[in-house]
Formats: sequence, structure tokens, C-alpha cells
Amino acid sequence: MTEWAASRATNLRMPNGWNGRLGQALDPYVASADPSGSSTGSATSVAANMVAVALGTETSGSILSPSSANSVVGIKPTVGLTSRAGVIPISHRQDTVGPICRTVTDAVEVLDVIVGFDRDDFPATKKASIYIPHGGYRQFLKADGLRYKRLGISKDFFGSNDIKTYQQHFNTLRQKGAVLVDNLEIPSTDLVYNAITVAQNIALSAEFKMDLNAYLKHLVHTQVRSLADVIAFNKISPPEKLKEYGQDIMLKAEKTNGIGKLEREALRNITKACKYGFEKMMKENKIDALMSPGAYIASHLAIGGYPGINVPAGYDKTGTPFGISFGGLKGSEPTLIEIAYGFEQATHMRKPPPSHPQ
Repeated sequence: MTEWAASRATNLRMPNGWNGRLGQALDPYVASADPSGSSTGSATSVAANMVAVALGTETSGSILSPSSANSVVGIKPTVGLTSRAGVIPISHRQDTVGPICRTVTDAVEVLDVIVGFDRDDFPATKKASIYIPHGGYRQFLKADGLRYKRLGISKDFFGSNDIKTYQQHFNTLRQKGAVLVDNLEIPSTDLVYNAITVAQNIALSAEFKMDLNAYLKHLVHTQVRSLADVIAFNKISPPEKLKEYGQDIMLKAEKTNGIGKLEREALRNITKACKYGFEKMMKENKIDALMSPGAYIASHLAIGGYPGINVPAGYDKTGTPFGISFGGLKGSEPTLIEIAYGFEQATHMRKPPPSHPQ
């Protein structure tokens, strides 16, 4: 995985898929391509047939993005649908655990196993348990799952080049009975942009320190008990690339002091952005899922704890994979599974990687 789930240093400094213990993970399709992260190894190992299934964690894009980059299926569940107990945290508000597999069917089988109430992740799993359908998720693997589904195409995600790349898929979706609602714009643009680029970072810095400190205090066999201890450890026993990659995100988080006035304002802005942005657009246009190239939608889903599914969608001229993501409102996993499975069965885009990556 990307070290500390990409929360040690910005990816401008530290590349996706690098960690101090095992070095750099590679995309099994094109070794020089960005394997993405932070659940890099989960995606690359599934893609390369090293494992049957894997789990990943997502705070903002860490399941959807590597799944897209490595031609596998990734499900980012509604926050609280799966327990985070035992997972090294970044944010209890955004963290979620989900499957990364080669097919939608495999991913849904794993999802059925890992959802549900856990007293060690209360109240999140209690609150989200209302979304779990009677009989589980496997019943939504329907070949005609695209029929009558309203799928949104937003200008915020699809540029002119993206439209050309995905046009064939849009045609297939229509042929399978989906209604495509295009030229959408997520309302309250300034509010949403601020929530994603400013408010989210403010909240995550404080939450990372608080949640990580709480996690480390409960460990038994370690002398590392706080984020400050982690930073000090890195300085004393640095991996080979520490000086080059740094730990700027950790240093910034360590300077925070809980949820103060600044953080409360940031959290209020995030709540308003969700209500008057993504949720308003979905409800007013009666959209079942909003689509995006790759994982472009990840930040919008992250700030509200919304679910998403990535499905392989093709390969560029260099052989590098790309996917398509479907995102929805909280608890919309059954609908998203119908859409993702219907798309997968209609396109069968995924192919195994070459024996020797380019």
C-alpha cells in the first residue's frame, strides 16, 4: 500500500504505491504507469492474479482510484456499512473498508460477508445497518440491471476528450435501457469546491491526529503511542526515501489541537456542500447514479460518506487501464450493484495483464 494511506506526505513528494518496508508497487499492465493508491497493493495483487480477492480502505479515492488504474472492480461502501475496527484510521467521518476484486460478482460476495453491525465500531455501523437489504447484496446481480436506470453525466467530470473516450460506453448503456441525463452541473459550485479543496483538508488534519492517537493508545506491543511518536520514529530510523519524500502531512496534522472553531466551521461547510451540491443534484434530477471517468468522483463521494463502484472500462494506447465509476447517495449500494453488474456484463472490458508488464 501507499505508506500511511498517503497521509505521510503529499503525492507530489511521495509516489503512489511506495512504502518504506517493500518499496514501490507496480501496475501489472504497464510498469511505468501510476499504480495509484492508497490501496495500491490490494488492486495490483488482484489484477495480477496473485490473490483471489482483497480489501482496501478509502478516505478519499483509495479504493476507486487504484481499481481504475489496475483494471479491477472496487466497491467503496457507505461509511459505516463495514466496520473499521482495527484499521489504522485517518478519519472516522470518511474512512470505509471495501472489496477489490476482478469481477463485480466477487466484489459483491465479499461485501455480503463484511457488512453489518460491530460493537467495536459503534455508532457508525449501527447507524448504517439500516441500509443492508434483507437477503444481502447478491440478489442485485442482475443482467438487466441497467434497465430504466437514470445515469448522470456531469460537466464537472467529463471533458470533451473524456466524452470521446466513453462515448461507446454511453451508447451501450442506452442500448441496455438506461436513461442518460447529460450536461449536468453540480450546484453550489463555490461551496463544493471549497469543501473539497479547503474544508476537507482542515477537518482531515485534526481528525487524523485525534483518531490515530486513539488507535495507537489501544495497541499492546508497541512503544509508538501517538502521531508525535510516529514522526519522531521516522526521524530516528528513516527509510531510504524519507528525506526525499518527507512527512509534511503528518507534521501539519501534529500542529492541530482537536476540533476547534476552525474545524467546526470546516465541518459545517462540508455538510452544506453535500446538501446543496451532490445531494441536491441527485434528488432534483432523480439520478440513480452519477458517472465519472476513473475516480474523478471520489472527492465528492468522500466528503459525504457516499458509496461508489469502479468497473474496468478499457485501456489507452499504451495499454494503461482506465475505469468508470458510479456514485450514489448513502445506502444506494443495491442500485449501484445493478448498474455496475449490468455494465460489466454488457461490455466485458477487463482482460488479464501481460505476463511481463511493459
